[in-house]
Amino acid sequence: MSQSLVIVESPSKAKTIGKYLGSGYTVKASVGHVRDLPEKKLGVDVEHGFEPEYVTIKGKEKVLKELRGAAGKADRVLLAPDPDREGEAIAWHIAQALGLAGKEILRVSFNEITKSAVLEALKHPQPIDENKFNSQQARRILDRLVGYKISPLLWKKVRRGLSAGRVQSVAVRLVVEREEEIEAFKPEEYWELYAVLEAGQPPIFKAKLATKNGKRLAIGNGQEAQTIRQDLKSGAYVVQEITRRAQNKRPYPPFITSTLQQAASRRLRITPAQVMRVAQELYEGVDVNGDGPQGLITYMRTDSVRVSAQAQTAASDYVRKTYGADYVPEKPNFYRSRSGAQEAHEAIRPVSLELPPEKLKGKLSPMQLKVYDLIWRRFLASQMSPAVLDVVTVQIANGPYGLVVSEFKEIFAGHLAAMRDDEENGGKESEVKLPPLAKDQTLQEKDCELNQKFTQPPARYTEATLIKALEEKGIGRPSTYASILSTILDKKYVEKIKEAVKADEAEPANRKQARGSLKPSDLGRTVTKMLVESFPDLLDVSFTAQMEDKLDHIEDGRIEWHTLLEEFWRVFQVNLKKAATEMANIKGQLEMTDIICERCQSPMVIKYGKNGSFLGCSQYPLCKNTKNFTHDADGKVVAAAAKERPFGEEPQPSDKICPICGGPMLLRRSRKNSRFYSCAKYPKCKGTLSFETGVTCPAEGCGGMLVERSGPRGTFWGCSHYPKCRVTFRAEPVPQPCPKGNSAFLLRRHKNGGTVLSCPVRECDYEVEEPGKENQSATE
Repeated sequence: MSQSLVIVESPSKAKTIGKYLGSGYTVKASVGHVRDLPEKKLGVDVEHGFEPEYVTIKGKEKVLKELRGAAGKADRVLLAPDPDREGEAIAWHIAQALGLAGKEILRVSFNEITKSAVLEALKHPQPIDENKFNSQQARRILDRLVGYKISPLLWKKVRRGLSAGRVQSVAVRLVVEREEEIEAFKPEEYWELYAVLEAGQPPIFKAKLATKNGKRLAIGNGQEAQTIRQDLKSGAYVVQEITRRAQNKRPYPPFITSTLQQAASRRLRITPAQVMRVAQELYEGVDVNGDGPQGLITYMRTDSVRVSAQAQTAASDYVRKTYGADYVPEKPNFYRSRSGAQEAHEAIRPVSLELPPEKLKGKLSPMQLKVYDLIWRRFLASQMSPAVLDVVTVQIANGPYGLVVSEFKEIFAGHLAAMRDDEENGGKESEVKLPPLAKDQTLQEKDCELNQKFTQPPARYTEATLIKALEEKGIGRPSTYASILSTILDKKYVEKIKEAVKADEAEPANRKQARGSLKPSDLGRTVTKMLVESFPDLLDVSFTAQMEDKLDHIEDGRIEWHTLLEEFWRVFQVNLKKAATEMANIKGQLEMTDIICERCQSPMVIKYGKNGSFLGCSQYPLCKNTKNFTHDADGKVVAAAAKERPFGEEPQPSDKICPICGGPMLLRRSRKNSRFYSCAKYPKCKGTLSFETGVTCPAEGCGGMLVERSGPRGTFWGCSHYPKCRVTFRAEPVPQPCPKGNSAFLLRRHKNGGTVLSCPVRECDYEVEEPGKENQSATE
């Protein structure tokens, strides 16, 4: 009997697919990429056709050895990574790394991990798509050239550790320019006037002043408002016109990657990276019936709103059965994808409507259920009839002035029936309720409201709105949005701040809470300014969008990948040489402030460190005082309020016994902020103990404990049996097992201003937020 080896990306995906296949198949996982450009050198020969040097990724030797062994026993190898450029690249590199001359190696892809989709895909294997791979390869080389050529410049001109990215730097520029717009904005005064009117029957209602002599009226100051107020008071309000119309409200299309990330950011308050991780779990498979994992949604990296005919039919049947025939449109709803979208993919949708969210309660994690529910309702609504609203608009005249008021009533729910809890699509009847009115009817004024307003600057980007802007401007692709956001936050070019919702903003009550906005750091501003001056094309939004289009053209065979790289390099190397001599060197420059060091009374200056900018004493190294700073409303630098350390400045009591004198010990922090115990009688007794994490060393047969230590790079965690055992971690071990069974402990990491717990096993993708956890470890 012939044997086929199927290679996918992740162990969970392999487990799901393995359940669907018979004895003639073996399913293995590559655990992501197996080869890449080398870490510590450029790895691209720019003098000889941009030939890349690919090496096996550290830690993947064992995986490749296992795959080669399995492939040697198989009659054919079927490569089934994800159906996108990155997946095609993984397939290509696996085929190269296996080195199976003469053996049949083919590519299979599927948009959903269901038995029918997988079996159908296996019937139609294809050769690896060289154009799709070359598109990914060109992108990888472009990003390597930019990162490895510009980053050393920034190290030399600003400080070590900085990086630049072909797409990330443009994203930072958008955030910087938005902040500059906000700072340059000059508010302008205007007034709104509402007449509170009575028609003889309740209710009373408010009409807004809109026109004068048939032209739009803008009230610029309080004096104008008072003059108009007196004019209205001396005149009469008469109903001039009443119009009634039915307004259809069409549903939104099903989710694509960007809109899912935006919706999850707004409504679930989770980052793009988090929603993609949860969506990946739903795509690869979850055991909901006790008989093994099954895929719950289609592929989550897509820019197409296309829906298969089978899915549309299933949706129509479900809607007819659940809501009634009126909720099924006469013809299926079709949506147009943006130009350049990969129409071979489908939108993000549930793979089966036999598993509504209510059936999965208790079978999915809380966050999995929320994301699944979001996807479910959006897809179902996209295949339903429009909602119908009855709109009554009343035009009211008072002399030369015109006022208007409208009332909205829902007369048919349509797709809103599936979206009642959705803030974007849920729909609400207007708060205005009108009494019976007739043309030429005279109304009585009960009151008049004058509201002073000021024009507002553009809002700062949030993660959701920045993704929307990137998509609209053609920057990045579905697979890159989440990593762009993570990178610019992790690199401290952009910081997430909290801005309270203003009292006059009309938002649902459950959204009146702090929101995360993106603000450029001083470091982000500085680096962006320098890059824009030295690399105007590279930091140009339209240039970056055109480059994305050209990468698409490589995939469809219209451009040869070497040609794209040659065109880019011709201009880029000229700018590189120019920047090497002309880019400003601010590494030694110090920006003086008005803040005085409380230790030596010298001025403090702005400096840059690995965690961003800070205030340092101008007398360093004689005085090593430092502090954080912010900017006030006028942009002036002010010292930030001092933060208390997690355990305070004073040592804390503990239950430890001194190993030297047997006395009590205190929990202290070292100069590098790591925790340790020292004798309460110090300096008379110098007994110390390491701070134990409660986690046993994972090294086989070691038996030591992981303890907190200090090193040249700050705090780390290592084995208590050092130097015999040299196991170390840069993140804090936590005595909590990985839910996926891959490790007896987790690692606590600080990410995007919060804290996450993740599995230390590199091949395991488990990561979860640790809510309510203060940043108590010394890794900051």
